[in-house]
Amino acid sequence: MREGRAARPAFFLGAMSVNVILVAGGQGRRFGGVIPKQFVPLGGEPVLVRTARRFLGMPALTRMIVVAPAGEFSRCEHLLAPLALPLTLAPAGRERQHSVAAGLALVEPGCGIVLVHDAVRPLVPPAVIADCVAAARVVGAAVVAVPVADTVKRCAEGRVVETVPRHDLWLAQTPQAFRAEILRRAHADAALAGLVATDDAALVERLGLPVAIVPGDARNRKITTPEDLAWAEAVLAGLS
Repeated sequence: MREGRAARPAFFLGAMSVNVILVAGGQGRRFGGVIPKQFVPLGGEPVLVRTARRFLGMPALTRMIVVAPAGEFSRCEHLLAPLALPLTLAPAGRERQHSVAAGLALVEPGCGIVLVHDAVRPLVPPAVIADCVAAARVVGAAVVAVPVADTVKRCAEGRVVETVPRHDLWLAQTPQAFRAEILRRAHADAALAGLVATDDAALVERLGLPVAIVPGDARNRKITTPEDLAWAEAVLAGLS
């Protein structure tokens, strides 16, 4: 673990404090190239930096935990230093869930809300982040999502089996926010069961606890392919 500044005293923490886990452990296999996608330039600066900027000035933020490959710690520190965020680094795991667990282990003991966000969603509107945190304070857990807009087909062996009603279907994004004790319990229970899920909300759902839906934004797109990066560049340039 590396910390950019000394730990805050216990009296500073409490129910209102927020810790952010920024997941930047991807290898970018689908993206291609030799640079992991979180470090690829977007509008003149790395995707990771663009994403981290979205949290500047966030009320009650007392720690930002960037989860990255251990070999990239120095690069992360160098890139993020100008933002003067309360930075802590954690080593990425084999699966995304393991990376989040590594970040969760470094959450401040008195933290109220833990917010988990993909480092490769650099255009998330700050208002969406704020809405997600607010929902988690009330409900206990919240996930940003957008309604499914296209017709959905369920298929088997190359043939359509049925058309799935889409009126109650949502596409999950990040951030996802949780009361700290709920996220810790969900991860501990999943680890005991040997379960690996694709997002943290799923781990909370299996406990039978409520998860609020927070309307997302089309700009909150995950950078997975070169086409996604080109789209983001166009958005920044005001062309889409």
